[in-house]
Amino acid sequence: MAVKKKAALAEKKEEVFTFEQLLAAERFRNRRDVLRAVLSDRKKYSISDVEKKIEGFMKGKVK
Repeated sequence: MAVKKKAALAEKKEEVFTFEQLLAAERFRNRRDVLRAVLSDRKKYSISDVEKKIEGFMKGKVK
């Protein structure tokens, strides 16, 4: 039982990355301009947070 709880907690905790690490990541190579627009250089982000921010930015309306 205790092993299952520890495994569940480990899965929920995502790694976080700095702004510079995300800019250097191969995964976001084609979206570096978007990263600069939507992320703060003082915070740390998980991959899922970054993808949600990019998706929200790309779905935004043009004024």
